[in-house]
Amino acid sequence: MKRYLSAIVLFFIFLVIYYIGSFTRIPFADCVGFVLSVENGEFETTATATSHFLYTNTAILIKNLIGLNAIEASRFLVVTSGAATVSIIYLTVKSIAKTEWTAITAAIVFGFSFSFWRNAEIVEVYTYNSLWVSLFFFSMTKVFTEKKNVHIILSSLFLGISLWVHIQNILMIPALLLFLFYFKEEKRYVYSSLALFIILFSSLFILNIAQGLPFKSPYSSDQGTWVQDSLKQTPGQLIKDLLLSFTYLIYNFNVFIFFGVAGIALLYRLNKKMFYVFFTSALLVYGFSTFYIVSDNYVFFIPFNIIFALSIGYGLSSAKYASFKKGSWICLFIPLGYVLCYNIAISTEKGKEAHAFKKYKGGLNYYLLPWMNNNAGILEFTIDKKTAPEPIHWMTFSALEYIKVLKSKGYTEEQIRKL
Repeated sequence: MKRYLSAIVLFFIFLVIYYIGSFTRIPFADCVGFVLSVENGEFETTATATSHFLYTNTAILIKNLIGLNAIEASRFLVVTSGAATVSIIYLTVKSIAKTEWTAITAAIVFGFSFSFWRNAEIVEVYTYNSLWVSLFFFSMTKVFTEKKNVHIILSSLFLGISLWVHIQNILMIPALLLFLFYFKEEKRYVYSSLALFIILFSSLFILNIAQGLPFKSPYSSDQGTWVQDSLKQTPGQLIKDLLLSFTYLIYNFNVFIFFGVAGIALLYRLNKKMFYVFFTSALLVYGFSTFYIVSDNYVFFIPFNIIFALSIGYGLSSAKYASFKKGSWICLFIPLGYVLCYNIAISTEKGKEAHAFKKYKGGLNYYLLPWMNNNAGILEFTIDKKTAPEPIHWMTFSALEYIKVLKSKGYTEEQIRKL
């Protein structure tokens, strides 16, 4: 128990942080659709690119077992998953770097990173997905650093499960295969690992085909042509996407980017096999997320951000940065950086214009501050028949359905506005 004390403490610290800052009202984006599914309580039976089979069914199970309402069951799943992921980041860096303070620092930096923090405070799939992805990386690390071969099997288990949460994780299959190739001498473990992954992956297709869905249903959607549109971008648009991805990286990791780059170089020098496994995963996830045309593409970088956080921890462990130990406490002030950026942006003309344009869902508060308490709610917006300066019909459609369900259960419009 003592060896896991720091991980447990980090879990409870971030559990409190994420709960305190969690949404007051159901936010915009896909949040209300997820809550509606949990409220209806009908277990998801298909595993499509947008159904997020395991996330939805886990939230419903929590609602049924604990007796929470749909909103609180969803909050519980997201917040606890977020806090647990931070602890796993700590354990993974500790396994790689063997140094307590670097592991704690890397975990805090990741826990305070904007994209992850924001998603730990709304009703979305990405923190629950991060939990399984971080366990996948943790397992591979354990094999590389501690020769614990049982984790060869666990790596396939966790990546296989993650595909049932979000199909984006298909991008990490090449990294898994490369990892298994490097340990091919451990035939018993590798064959078992590969067989387990094939079963978990193929089950997605079997489940859907058995219900009359097409073969491609686990990785495609009839709700949009985002992938096709992404492939039609001009060189100018691609460059703009790339620059935006760098902006996301800076906003998430600020001055700690330096240590992340140092960690990448150090890993390449000292453990090339481990480097190539993580580099393969990072490159595919980063590339896809960069050029994927959706309004909230920043969320797709989160698996990459996990890898980069591990690199930060490894970089900090280098002997040449040992003196930084005394200054590592600055990671505690990362939240102030968001406040500073917000105040700078809101003081400019362009910032004021953006704030006014996005006012319907909170303005720049929504885009620059990770905490979501006292946020603008989609249910209140829909009940009051407000309009937005951009298309949000899929949000209001789900909101109308949810409002209808709540009214059938005796809620008044005034009560619903507060949800």
